[in-house]
Amino acid sequence: MSDKFSQFIRGLNSPPYGGFDITPSDGDDLPTVTRALNVGVSGQVHVTLLDNTETTLFLQAGAIFPLRVKRVWSDGTTASNLVGLY
Repeated sequence: MSDKFSQFIRGLNSPPYGGFDITPSDGDDLPTVTRALNVGVSGQVHVTLLDNTETTLFLQAGAIFPLRVKRVWSDGTTASNLVGLY
């Protein structure tokens, strides 16, 4: 498949080019830091951000949230069907 934009540099303002399902874990970081999160079922998401700030956010289903997340904790997370985008 042709990608007419392959010669352009990817930046934080570019659309995501990859993604992965997230299984919340109290012991493991994500395989890569996200550029955004997508939530399938609304709820609380307990995260560690790139700067090691730990916080809990309420995220509404169906939206893409521009968050640099390195861990999604199972303790304190009630949202589900989470997808990390990078």
